[in-house]
Amino acid sequence: MAIGADKEMLAELARRPGRDTLTSAIVKGAFITVSLLFLAALLFAPLITVFATALEKGFDVYISSFKDSDTLAAIRLTLTVAAIVVPLNTIFGIAAAWAIGKFEFRGKSVLITLIDLPIAVSPVISGLIYVLLFGIHGWFGLWLQENDISIIYAVPGIVLATLFVTFPYVARELIPLMEQLGNDEEEAAITLGAGGLMTFFHVTLPKIRWGLVYGVILCNARAMGEFGAVSVVSGHIRGLTTTMPLHVEILYNEYNFVSAFAVASLLTLLAVVTLVIKTFVEWRGYRKR
Repeated sequence: MAIGADKEMLAELARRPGRDTLTSAIVKGAFITVSLLFLAALLFAPLITVFATALEKGFDVYISSFKDSDTLAAIRLTLTVAAIVVPLNTIFGIAAAWAIGKFEFRGKSVLITLIDLPIAVSPVISGLIYVLLFGIHGWFGLWLQENDISIIYAVPGIVLATLFVTFPYVARELIPLMEQLGNDEEEAAITLGAGGLMTFFHVTLPKIRWGLVYGVILCNARAMGEFGAVSVVSGHIRGLTTTMPLHVEILYNEYNFVSAFAVASLLTLLAVVTLVIKTFVEWRGYRKR
């Protein structure tokens, strides 16, 4: 009787949804195949095309594409903007996540909404807003012109536009993490005599460090690859206000395909490095749990 009952139980388990059956194996294989084909069509094929076009005239021509002064200026500007924007957004993200995750205050929901605003607004619209504010016919345009201050069609405008479109990334990574951690450890540290800075650096920061690194990586990737907002405020002044994405567009429109794809390949390499670092951070964060 017991053996028969065990066989019936095993048969019942085998018939339950989610068990490894021939049908489930076929369905799983089909989904995996479709996913790989989708990635190959939308990700790997464009990557291969970028590098193949960049190297079609040889490696020497590929390297010489980066010796152009305008290309070097675009690379320097992209790295400079990222070097300014990422630290500022990191400071803002930590402060905003600390306030939202650790305290209750009036206007908290408004702050969360404002943090999400750049995700909802088109980058082109955000760039246009800065033109309406700081352009020659904008609200502050006359005052800026009288004081010989250039924001639109200059580096400050590019920094402001990039700052706007990238500031949610660090905050959005840290807010749920801060809320999940709670206040118990910080309150215990303060009770034992630790100050605010000591509590943050020795209690809070070690708990959020992987989320912080993850947010910084995403922020940096968006800062270097931003096109829409920067295109509106830059003026496309070659060698002065063109970042790498804008410079790729200029070279492509001039039918200089090798140089355009060479610069695009550099952006692609930076993106790949970002993905590798992101994967490493996720792996380390998973192991630390």
